[in-house]
Amino acid sequence: MLIRMMLWNPDGVCGNNFDLLQQHQGYQITSIQEMSDGNGIVAQMKLLRGTEIFGPDIENLKLSVRYEEGDRLHVHITDAIEQRWRIPHRVIPRPVIENSHLLPEESTPEPGTEHRIRNPGRLATASTLELLYTVQPFGFAVIRKSNGAILFDTRPEGSSQGGATSAAANEVPPPPGSTITRLPSSFKRIVFKDQYIEVATALPSSSAIYGLGEGTRPDGMRLRPGRNYTLWATDVGSWNIDIALYSAYPFYMDVRSGGFAHGVLLLNSNGMDVEYTYQGLVYRVIGGVLDFYFFGGPSPAAVMDQFTYLVGRPAAMPYWSLGLHQSRYGYKNVEDLESVLAKYKQVNLPIESIWSDIDYMDGYKDFTLDPVNYPPKKLRPFVDQLHQNGQKFVMILDPGIKIDDTYKTYVHGSELDVFIMNGTRRYIAQVWPGATNMPDFLHPNAQKWWSKEVVEFHDLIPFDGLWLDMNEPANFCSGPNCYFSPDVKCLRIDECCMVCDNTNLSRWDDPPYKINVLGTHEPIYTRTVAMVAEHYGGVRAYDAHNIYGTTETIATYYALKEATKKRPFVLSRSLFVGAGAYAGHWTGDNGATWLDLQYSVASILNSGLFGVPMIGADICGFYFETSEELCRRWTQVGAFQPFARDHSDIHSGPQELHLWKSVADTAAHVFYWRYRLLPFFYTLLYEAHKTGAPIARPLFFEYPEDEETWSIDEQFLLGNALLVSPVLSPGQDTVTAYFPRGVWYNLFDLSKIVMAVKQGMYEHLEAPEDTINVHVRHGSIIPMQEFAMTTAATRKTPFSLLIAFSPVFDVAAFCSIPYSIACQGIYMEYATGHIFLDDDAQLHMEVSPGKGTLIKLEAKRKDGHYVLKSLVTEGSYAAKQRLMLRSIAVLGVASQPYSVRINGKLTSAKVKMNATTNLMELSGLNIPIGKSFELAWKTMHSEIGAPS
Repeated sequence: MLIRMMLWNPDGVCGNNFDLLQQHQGYQITSIQEMSDGNGIVAQMKLLRGTEIFGPDIENLKLSVRYEEGDRLHVHITDAIEQRWRIPHRVIPRPVIENSHLLPEESTPEPGTEHRIRNPGRLATASTLELLYTVQPFGFAVIRKSNGAILFDTRPEGSSQGGATSAAANEVPPPPGSTITRLPSSFKRIVFKDQYIEVATALPSSSAIYGLGEGTRPDGMRLRPGRNYTLWATDVGSWNIDIALYSAYPFYMDVRSGGFAHGVLLLNSNGMDVEYTYQGLVYRVIGGVLDFYFFGGPSPAAVMDQFTYLVGRPAAMPYWSLGLHQSRYGYKNVEDLESVLAKYKQVNLPIESIWSDIDYMDGYKDFTLDPVNYPPKKLRPFVDQLHQNGQKFVMILDPGIKIDDTYKTYVHGSELDVFIMNGTRRYIAQVWPGATNMPDFLHPNAQKWWSKEVVEFHDLIPFDGLWLDMNEPANFCSGPNCYFSPDVKCLRIDECCMVCDNTNLSRWDDPPYKINVLGTHEPIYTRTVAMVAEHYGGVRAYDAHNIYGTTETIATYYALKEATKKRPFVLSRSLFVGAGAYAGHWTGDNGATWLDLQYSVASILNSGLFGVPMIGADICGFYFETSEELCRRWTQVGAFQPFARDHSDIHSGPQELHLWKSVADTAAHVFYWRYRLLPFFYTLLYEAHKTGAPIARPLFFEYPEDEETWSIDEQFLLGNALLVSPVLSPGQDTVTAYFPRGVWYNLFDLSKIVMAVKQGMYEHLEAPEDTINVHVRHGSIIPMQEFAMTTAATRKTPFSLLIAFSPVFDVAAFCSIPYSIACQGIYMEYATGHIFLDDDAQLHMEVSPGKGTLIKLEAKRKDGHYVLKSLVTEGSYAAKQRLMLRSIAVLGVASQPYSVRINGKLTSAKVKMNATTNLMELSGLNIPIGKSFELAWKTMHSEIGAPS
């Protein structure tokens, strides 16, 4: 497929249909009932005047509004008479708005004014958000109470401007101390048809919008007006730009002046286009319901907390998932796997796991082994040896199940009737094994079937994780009317060998509105299961397509849990919102190009905002021939991605990191640091699991009030402590990096300091071919352990801490300026950090007796007095592991310390000073990490002068 980039022009696709839609007059509220607890309303609406464009309008709608726990506002609109498709609650568990108890009284609100809930309850009162609505035509707006900012606005032009002071109890006065100002009109009214739903919101031009679907976007992470963003899970290489890829995430975050952020989720799995005009966003959805959730923030971190509280917290990941993984489509036998590992060992590069692509299968059939190249008698000893070495083995699965009456998995699935149907027959697709049936993971028997297959396969080969590919689901043939003809010979397995007659299509495979599939408005069934195909209960693929990968992911998660009796590791290509609670993700089939490397950073950052923080791009690129320089630079970036894997295609040459000396040398350096930083990474995983915060974060996530960060997506933060500024272009030995306000130390050369004391600044950094710039933010405490060749061995080594204070001669000046993350008062400076440790076996990352320990670290200094405190919660697990803190390194110290005390007692710790870097090191501490402690010392001089 050619790389393409196109601007959105809906009129060019649908003629004058959008002009004719302007005749649509929307809906009118006819009656309202309030919820008995005062936290919502239910309203009946009727059509004012519709059009026949894209089909007849639904005459009667039901509106439900509810303020919910977690500071979110829920707005749900559906057909008042007929039940419509909604994402099943077992896929995304959530409160059911219909279960709310209503007061018996109905009211008929007056047109011409704006309304709100008359007698707000506890949740409505406490919420940071408020809903305003108009009656005729119906529209609604979501405002932030604190400043009256309009966050989402569907009110048609010409409706009331707010601020009414009528005696009616539910008319809306302006918020105290603020004025509600109407945003530019989006000139749209709500349209609700069976296969076409349209709603638009006005947005201020200053909004910085992020999210909406998965795609490789040359514009960068921040969405741009004039673009269309299609949400449709598609089997296509991610090296293609500006088209919908594997996952569909109908969520966006909006950051505005002052650093205020909010989030918007349209919980709808149907295909959709979201057009970003210069006035706002226009949703065009081809089915389902309008099911909006609004998250008030007001910080990006708070939005992620609220969003993942609803859809599911990111999954706990096993510790080993943070190591370096090696994979390739094209390892033809077990001997290839052994050879690859031996070569990595020769150059002393740590390999945590080896992955096996579809090469291991017998005829590309799931849960089988090639009897010649991957026989159990060879593969099982190989995997056992991996485990003895502290290494892991991951295997791939595709959803398509070969139609073969001698194939156990197919026979078992047939007996349980777990395959997608096409009328009265099973739907037939073509993927790697040839003729296949597609599992229906919505079927009540699917989990039983899938778990049995995974468990029995694990009994044969004790793999450690599962990798799900092709689960959009992919299909090499396109259309509902395809069949295998004996007259057609299949010359290439990855090209369609079926005969397809797509001339007489149903309205599901040929819907009235054409979303922008593959960037060229291809038929909606292209390269996937036909839309008329049905899941259990009559659910059409038309509705469930975008959640197919998620349903397989959930089934695999629980199957793997049953098989291994450990915390599952699942990596899945196709996801929907909420799937991060079960799996990690990779950016798909990227290309070995510099542009792919550049775009990968934004893709990784976007995934974190979708609630999938365990994310990485294939190092060195999957498709095409890589180069030594590209692979070297990609290795530098990959070492600091949450998920680090080298993976390549069978049609390209090998690209293992040991093949070039310069790449191997670079890999040795950057992965030395990654493995030392494993406790830091793992603690970020814990934070993600508890709060939804990404591991790799865009700069705006921590500095939303700094508008310069809003468009930066070629740098990223790890947590709030490390800033990564890679080289992403060929032939470069420098990089211009932005440093938000603060003091930043080069992690690899602590004598190099960037002082952005008063405000953020750009800095020109040296970046020789073997160097990536990583900086430590002052006010941070970074936990580290010693390097070892596996994560299991690293976990047993002593701890050290890197504590970053600002340089002593700048403390007074720095701390006297407002907004310091590290200072309290003019002469007191703080640094903080955490360590989370657990047994790596429990399903969740929990602080609990004997299984999980949380350590809060706080360092402070004042007038040359330093104190490091550790507050331990549930220290028994760490104590049982006999983990020790051996040393600390403190940045920003210029004077020799004396009187070093641990818990008030003098210690004989060794002291080392480096005047060049203002670095003090204390070694030989041997403090048990599982017990709270206080480490204090003084320096020879006060070190801090009065501010100038």
